[in-house]
Amino acid sequence: MAGATRNHQVICDNLIFSLKNQFKNKPCIAFGSDLRIKVNKSGLYTYPDISALCGKELFDDENKDTLTNPQLIIEVLSDSTEAYDRGKKFALYRQIESLKEYILVSQSNKKIEKFEKNDTGFWTLSETNSDNDILYLSVIGCQLSVEDVYSNVEF
Repeated sequence: MAGATRNHQVICDNLIFSLKNQFKNKPCIAFGSDLRIKVNKSGLYTYPDISALCGKELFDDENKDTLTNPQLIIEVLSDSTEAYDRGKKFALYRQIESLKEYILVSQSNKKIEKFEKNDTGFWTLSETNSDNDILYLSVIGCQLSVEDVYSNVEF
């Protein structure tokens, strides 16, 4: 969705910067909100704030503008999208077989929630909100510092 707030954009930039720095010399890539994702089972097309994967990218067609196999999706929450991001959108994202981690980042306070699909197919929640906390993203072999995610964010 176009027209992000300052905090939303700063958080997205911080996240992309952190992931791309950790992807050096790895077969991994992170994309911003301009790359579309398709949920094959439902036919939903969506533009998450950030998507990432390690390994071979699979696209819907030869245009390579619609990724079908993200392993990680990050959404930065806003008042207008939070209910959808937590509810129906997450239910649709869970239909993506390759998706293993779904991250929700608040832009109104320091709070990051990680939903992770375990080996039995169930999703577990962990959350963090302290500057000293580190969020481990096991599916892509990275970590996010809460302090770095919220660098230059104004509450």
